[in-house]
Amino acid sequence: MTTHRIFNFSAGPAVLPEEVLVEARDNLLSLGQSGIGILECSHRSKEFEAILAEAETNLRELLGVPSGYRVLFLSGGATMQFSMVPMNLLLPGTVGDYVLTGEWSKKALIEAQRVGETHVAATTEPEQFRRIPRSDELHCSERSAYVHTTSNNTIWGTEWHHEPDAAGRPIVCDMSGDFLSRPVDVARYGLIYAGAQKNAGPAGVTVVIVRDDMLRLDRAAQAKLPIMLNYRTYIENKSMYNTPPVFPIYIVHLVARWLRRFGGLAKMAEHNRAKAQLIYDAIDGVSGFYRGHAARDSRSLMNITFRLPTEALEEQFAKEAKAAGMDGLKGHRSVGGIRASVYNAFPIAGAQALAHFMTDFAARHG
Repeated sequence: MTTHRIFNFSAGPAVLPEEVLVEARDNLLSLGQSGIGILECSHRSKEFEAILAEAETNLRELLGVPSGYRVLFLSGGATMQFSMVPMNLLLPGTVGDYVLTGEWSKKALIEAQRVGETHVAATTEPEQFRRIPRSDELHCSERSAYVHTTSNNTIWGTEWHHEPDAAGRPIVCDMSGDFLSRPVDVARYGLIYAGAQKNAGPAGVTVVIVRDDMLRLDRAAQAKLPIMLNYRTYIENKSMYNTPPVFPIYIVHLVARWLRRFGGLAKMAEHNRAKAQLIYDAIDGVSGFYRGHAARDSRSLMNITFRLPTEALEEQFAKEAKAAGMDGLKGHRSVGGIRASVYNAFPIAGAQALAHFMTDFAARHG
């Protein structure tokens, strides 16, 4: 049976590689020759233990994770990490520094404020989060335990295109929005976390990469943490203290394989840049009709946000685009507008189709 697939611009859960979906479908009834489908597979089985081990190995190789770092698989999404990070890293007498570049970094700050002392090291909120702060705009606390950043802002369409400079302080980064879309110097970070549902897999699993020396809570302090909110629980039990999200981890495993076959993260970054440029060229090519939100040097390669002259035209744009086989283009409910999310698995043909549609729509309505 042939299935008709459209161009899915959803910001997450997002498009997955078709060959990954086909392989997952084939393993629903039987994982390999086991006779047991992946959705029925015990997390204690040899088959799943092999999947978990290979997923970690492939992530380490794709990202070049140095020794002294742990790769963990958790539930709860990035939102749970907003709480886990300060609960595990914010020691008494220290301060959590937060760089505010969008709604998700603001939510992370709010959760940290429930745990301990925080400080806003930089913010571009007065500019409606149109850009990423420059390094010289970061003013961190002298008692900083870590500096928290958000690498890609899915709502506003901005992205860090340089590694943050925290003057030697440990950087904690929410990379949910662009995880595995480009090479990253992991050694510059104390902790990285990422919900999988953009580039790495389906919703339901969060990848955490943490350097050993970041976990400095003494045993007495650890004993006060809920067991499922303690990173050491996952380290000591190899992410399997309880039943982990088996199927999402399996998809992450397949996606990591696919990325390696694709040629790795440097090649993927080139692919993503080419897709995004097609759409940005369409925005810039029709003077005044489309208004990109992000400053040019902060434009996201994952989430391209723009406005049209009126909200009525934006509704018409989304309606006509859907009729033409392009869905998921409405902006986040909090800001409106149009948002085109072009994650790793999104095909370049979809970016070409949208760019052509934008030019035509502007000609008809401009």
